[in-house]
Amino acid sequence: MAEPLDPDMFTGCPPVAAPIRIGDKWTAKIIRCLETGPRRFTELQSVLRGITPKVLTESLRAMERDGFLTRTPYAEIPPRVEYELTGLGRTLLEPMNAGCEWSRKHLADLIHARDAWQAPAP
Repeated sequence: MAEPLDPDMFTGCPPVAAPIRIGDKWTAKIIRCLETGPRRFTELQSVLRGITPKVLTESLRAMERDGFLTRTPYAEIPPRVEYELTGLGRTLLEPMNAGCEWSRKHLADLIHARDAWQAPAP
């Protein structure tokens, strides 16, 4: 069993749109949550602050459709479902790591460029 997710794992992330995106707004964060092993819906939801159950469900379904994760339901009471990265989903970790490194080095420049572009012309 994987260690519990840190509820603050995304707290330090800047509130700007990621310059490199995979899937929808939440896909990369879901991949990070599943990186260390299978997770339940409620585990994902508690870490992904701001996501609604509907949007999390839609994102998980899209990721399952694209072959990035598997959904395993267990015949238990109460019902239990776990989500886990597939081999294909794991192939995204390396480019995501490269994107994170790029962001660490260049995010200030990116934000400056966005601000300059949006500034009113003199």
